[in-house]
Amino acid sequence: MKKSYIAVVALAASWVFSTPLDARETVDFNRGWQFRYGDIDTTVAVADSGWIAVNLPHDFQIAQPWVAPSADEVADMSNSVANVKSRLSSRGFKEMGVGWYRKSFVPDSAWMDKRILIDFGGIMLVGDVYLNGERVGGTDYGYLGFEIDLSGKLRPGEENVIDVRADTGRPENSRWYTGGGLFRDVALKITDRNLYFDRHPLYIVTPSVSEDEAAVVIQAQITSRLKTLKELPLQLRIISPDGVVVADKRLQIPFNRRQKTREYIIDTLLIKSPALWSCEQPSLYKAELSLYNVDGTVADNVEQRFGIRSVEYSPEHGFMLNGKKTLLKGIANHHTLGALGAAAFPRAMEKRLVMLKEFGFNHVRTSHNPYSRSFLELCDSLGILVVDELYDKWLTQYAGGRNEWVDQWQKDVPEFIKRDRNHPSVIMWSLGNELQTLWDIPYGDWGVTPYRLQRELLQRYDNTRPVTVAMHPRGRHQSTDSLPAPLVMETDIASYNYRYMYFPGDSRRFPWMIFYQSEANTSNMGPNYFDMNLDRVVGLAYWGMIDYLGESRGWPAKGWSDGIFDISLEPKPLAYFLRSIFKPDEPMVHVAVVEGKEDAVWNDVSVGSLRLSDHWNHEEGDSLTLYTFTNADEVELKINGKSVGRKKNDRSDSKARNRILWGNVPFHAGRIEATGYRDGAPVATHRVETTGDAVAIKAIPDNRAWRADGNDLQHVRIVAVDRKGRVVPGTTGRLTFNVSGEATIAGVVNGDINSDELHTGDTRSLFDGKATVILRSTLTPGDVTITVTHESLKPVTLKLSTLLVANAMNFL
Repeated sequence: MKKSYIAVVALAASWVFSTPLDARETVDFNRGWQFRYGDIDTTVAVADSGWIAVNLPHDFQIAQPWVAPSADEVADMSNSVANVKSRLSSRGFKEMGVGWYRKSFVPDSAWMDKRILIDFGGIMLVGDVYLNGERVGGTDYGYLGFEIDLSGKLRPGEENVIDVRADTGRPENSRWYTGGGLFRDVALKITDRNLYFDRHPLYIVTPSVSEDEAAVVIQAQITSRLKTLKELPLQLRIISPDGVVVADKRLQIPFNRRQKTREYIIDTLLIKSPALWSCEQPSLYKAELSLYNVDGTVADNVEQRFGIRSVEYSPEHGFMLNGKKTLLKGIANHHTLGALGAAAFPRAMEKRLVMLKEFGFNHVRTSHNPYSRSFLELCDSLGILVVDELYDKWLTQYAGGRNEWVDQWQKDVPEFIKRDRNHPSVIMWSLGNELQTLWDIPYGDWGVTPYRLQRELLQRYDNTRPVTVAMHPRGRHQSTDSLPAPLVMETDIASYNYRYMYFPGDSRRFPWMIFYQSEANTSNMGPNYFDMNLDRVVGLAYWGMIDYLGESRGWPAKGWSDGIFDISLEPKPLAYFLRSIFKPDEPMVHVAVVEGKEDAVWNDVSVGSLRLSDHWNHEEGDSLTLYTFTNADEVELKINGKSVGRKKNDRSDSKARNRILWGNVPFHAGRIEATGYRDGAPVATHRVETTGDAVAIKAIPDNRAWRADGNDLQHVRIVAVDRKGRVVPGTTGRLTFNVSGEATIAGVVNGDINSDELHTGDTRSLFDGKATVILRSTLTPGDVTITVTHESLKPVTLKLSTLLVANAMNFL
């Protein structure tokens, strides 16, 4: 359906404008907090024992001890292994609890006649905020941010105390590890008291886009308490991706004094030869708006990055970006970041997104809650397509647990949409997950009425993207002739978790349906991609591709381990299989030795997978089974230069495509080499050598431009190597990290999801010859030295430095 947009015509300018300066002040409030675990009241002094100094973002659960199942908890004998499940299996075997944060500050005297807000990016899981002992606000759904107006409440010239109580709720309030505390950024925002832009004020849409010209409509929500003001004087500037000012307008918008706060369509702009936002070229423009007082001084200003792009959906083509068919090749994961827990460090997110893109991913589904704003900023910059999800289930239990969901969604939907609607990376809204079979969803009609209500409110704030809900694999007969759930008939996109086999039949009966495989399992990787009609579907998101804490199938596993990247971000061999699928034009081949198989069922879906290795250290005479993952036409396998054979890639069979099976391969120490051929010519090679014994450790940093902003991270990969510098698989032993200079240890990790070691501290064991220590910069540029010692291997010292940055404030 074609949408029309009407712009307010700008009147002839008659105001004298001053140069637009930063009238809005944003103060980083992340540093200098005190933290105490356990419930207290606000009168407990920091001088009392139990308080520790912390900087945000901070997850207080990650440092808590593991809680093993008690003797009376049930043993799960799946896979013939006595894995024990407990009340904390889903929450990562961390105890639930309360943590308090405290920060004292003396407000600037210049703020006293201003509007002063404190802005929280989120509090996990629910939270309350106190100023000088009085509750002034909080959140019942910690995945969304909020702000509190402190104007008139602060004590000028005196010390003021902010206390925050964060509560992780009960074990049943989440199905995964959530973390706890002030896990996102906190900031103070100071604006004019009488004339200002409101929270998430801008709405920028591109209703008409071509390579020749694009229309950009800019809307803003503004509050004016000035009774004499009849018009709103503004300045609008648009800056192109290469820094050129492409629009600079002085505008006067008619103002209705009886409505103190309202939304205004500021202008419609036509941009010639626009730089379009895409996965390959994520070009970003910037809008700058300045709001002026009657005397011509700047009252408030805001800026917003945006992309010029078009999104279209249809049963014939699935999803099109800028008029071109684009298939979503994605991941559905929870928000946590391995050793850092829930603490929302932008660099940790960036590292994951860059890694995913390298392996061919172009899409993330934010399962099952809004991620941080900094995550979406990164997706905008890197060209990652996002299905933005608000909730898990529409039940109080899964939406914070302390406020009835039926009373809460009306607040959550506007905050969610207004915060995220200007991100070009966001291409679809998802309101929930796997809830259409639950009888206790409000209104008793399997989710239809709650969906209609939420969608109606959502479209008040954005009608440029489709709305969906991910469907549970249960709820239908196994026959592909069974009917979809009633909720599917309501959603703009038919999103099925795992059940892609229903797409053809549902498409024939309901030809208007547009299909998206919102979760796909590792164990069926290959068929669940190739057996879809890729020309017609939107795409898919593979579940849990990065191992994570929580949703454990039983102790001693601390979380999910069926990903293709382990929790320390080391790629498993299966990652290269998926890469061969997602990047068909980039020739590759990878050797993977079968070490065993794990069978498991999750939500009535098989999620177990092969246990594979990609080293060549085995026992002489072993007979091995292995795969060569490839997108080449055929592969030749050689051991120590002698050909084992040459096999074709059977593209006619989705179960065999891109994975060539080799049985009874004799092991001989030396090297194994696989060469992929296209049209008879070699196009890719993977060689693996037998290593010697480990003699030393090696430290490999990942961040060449490590910023001294207090939040930037350096992931230092530690590997055990032989005399030739080759990583030696199977090497174990405890590492100790000594750090001096302008950095601290933020986390330690290896790929062992069963490890009882914590992710905090200055020690960690090698797992399969590898581990990672994560360093966090301070605010002072300077040198950092890290020395890593091992029980028996030669130590290593690494010298690094952090760089000065102009602005250390992260996006909220």
